[in-house]
Amino acid sequence: MNQIDMLGLFKSLQEEMRAKLELGRAMIPHNGEMGAAAEDSWREWLRKYLPKRYKVDKAFVVDSNGNCSDQIDIVIYDSQYSYFLFNHEQVLYIPAESVYAVIECKQTLNKQNLQYAGEKAASVRALYRTSNNIPFATGVYNPKPLHTILAGIIVIESEWKDPLGDTFKSNMKLLSEDCRLDFGCAIKQGSFWAEWDPSLSIKKSAKDEALLFFFLQLLMKLQMIGTVPAIDIGKYAKVLQSFET
Repeated sequence: MNQIDMLGLFKSLQEEMRAKLELGRAMIPHNGEMGAAAEDSWREWLRKYLPKRYKVDKAFVVDSNGNCSDQIDIVIYDSQYSYFLFNHEQVLYIPAESVYAVIECKQTLNKQNLQYAGEKAASVRALYRTSNNIPFATGVYNPKPLHTILAGIIVIESEWKDPLGDTFKSNMKLLSEDCRLDFGCAIKQGSFWAEWDPSLSIKKSAKDEALLFFFLQLLMKLQMIGTVPAIDIGKYAKVLQSFET
């Protein structure tokens, strides 16, 4: 039986992604365009390797009360049960019920960018989400409990001397509950996953396993969430004067 070096394969993917991001940083002088190129690279990578049940886009997230989040660099959302999306002149709006995770892309990890990513996550988590009954052949399932929307940040490198050390952890502790980040990837230095209950604990990867650790942990967390709740479409339809509930 032939064998494949899975660790070597993922390390090769990591080096390829790292080189792509660093090339963009070196060749694109404008910060805005550099950031946009990095976002595109990460969205392309996630679309390629996440299971097809998940979609990945830059988007706003909306709820049935007409509220809208900040624009999010990467939204991971359901491809099967996202019954509708608003796509106006290439600006995408996704119903809050369909969202699994939100991610912000930055060049570096520092206090300001941690807080910024947390505030973006909070703008999504604050939205109202419905959960409807789910009919099946012989009955009806009760509405699915709402899951916590995952939030993270992905960067090229950390600005701290100890990239994911004590200073990083102390700044994570400053995030309010709605702003809490669950994960992050500094592709040159390592990745982290945070557990907040009852107090903050952080799992960190080896430097050369940053991408593999980030991706496999993400897959496990998405697997634990399962399927998003069924949207109560009537809540969205209430804006129509002719729609009767």
